[in-house]
Amino acid sequence: MTGPIPELFAFHFEAMGSPCEARLYAHGRDSAAAAAGAAVREVRRIEAAFSRYRDDSIVHAINAAGEAGGDILVDDETADLLDAAFEAYRHSDGLFDITSGVLREIWNDERESIPSQATFAEVLARVGLDKIEWRRPKLRFRRRGMQIDFGGIGKEYAADRAAWECRAQGIVGGVVDLGGDLFVIGPHPDGAPWRIGIRDPEQPERAVATLFIERGGVATSGNYERFWRLEGKRYGHILDPRSGWPVEGLSSVTVAAPSCQAAGLTATIAMLNGVEGAVWLKGASLPFICVDPSGGLEGSALIASEAAPITRLTPNEAGS
Repeated sequence: MTGPIPELFAFHFEAMGSPCEARLYAHGRDSAAAAAGAAVREVRRIEAAFSRYRDDSIVHAINAAGEAGGDILVDDETADLLDAAFEAYRHSDGLFDITSGVLREIWNDERESIPSQATFAEVLARVGLDKIEWRRPKLRFRRRGMQIDFGGIGKEYAADRAAWECRAQGIVGGVVDLGGDLFVIGPHPDGAPWRIGIRDPEQPERAVATLFIERGGVATSGNYERFWRLEGKRYGHILDPRSGWPVEGLSSVTVAAPSCQAAGLTATIAMLNGVEGAVWLKGASLPFICVDPSGGLEGSALIASEAAPITRLTPNEAGS
C-alpha cells in the first residue's frame, strides 16, 4: 500500500542578483516552506560570505591583502572554494582564473573606446593564479593590486548547498534554481525526469532544446545577456584572462554534472575555449549542448530521442 502523493510547491526569491526559485515536492506546504526557508538562508549566507561588494565578506578581506601584496589565513569553506578554483585553473591551462576580475578596469559600461595596449599590459600584470601562493589555509599574493572573485563558482556552489539543505529537511524531489544555475534534487513522484529548457541566445523567451534530468546539477554559460558595443563592434562579457579580450566562438554552453559547481566550471571553461569549446567538451565526458552564433546546436547527447538526456525541441514543446 502506497502513501499519499506529495504536492509540488513553488517558492520565489531574489539572491545573487538573480531571480531564484525552489520547486519542492512535500506532504504539505509547511514542510515545503521549512525546506525552502533553509535553502534561502543558506544561499544568502553564501552570498554574504563571498560577495565582492560587501566590506564584511571574506572576499573583501582577501582583496585587501591582494591590494597590499600580503597574505591571509582563510576558513575551511573558503579553502575548499580556493582548492576548486586552483584545480580549474590547472585543468583549463589558465583559462579559468578567479583573479581576472580586475579586467573590469578595461571592460565596463563606462568604456566608450578600446583602451591602449599599455592599459592592457598594466592590468594583465595583475592577473594570474600563478602569481598567488596557496598553501592551505594561507593565501599569499606575490604582486600588489590583485583581486579574486568567486563569481564564476559561487552561485553554483550555493545551488548545491541549498539542495543539500532541502534534502536535510526530507525533500526527495524538486529543483533549486538560482538564476538558471540549478540542482535537481530528485525526479517527480512518478519517477519522471524534470524538463529543463535551454534558452535560445537570440530569443531568450523560447527554448532551442531541453534537458531531461532526474538529479544533479545544470549550468549555462553564455555571452548573450551581457555585452558591450565599442567602435561599432559587439563584445561579450566572458574574457580570456591571458589576453584580456572577450572570447568568441560560442553563444552558450549548457552542461549537466553530478554537482552544479562542476557543471558551471565545465560550461565556463568551454566558453573560454572559444571556437574550440565543443571539441574541449567532448573530452569532459559530461552531457552538454552548445549553441553557436548562427543558432546551430551541437551536443554529446543531442539525438532525436525522448529518452536521450538532451534532445532538440521545437518552440512549442518547451516545458518544465
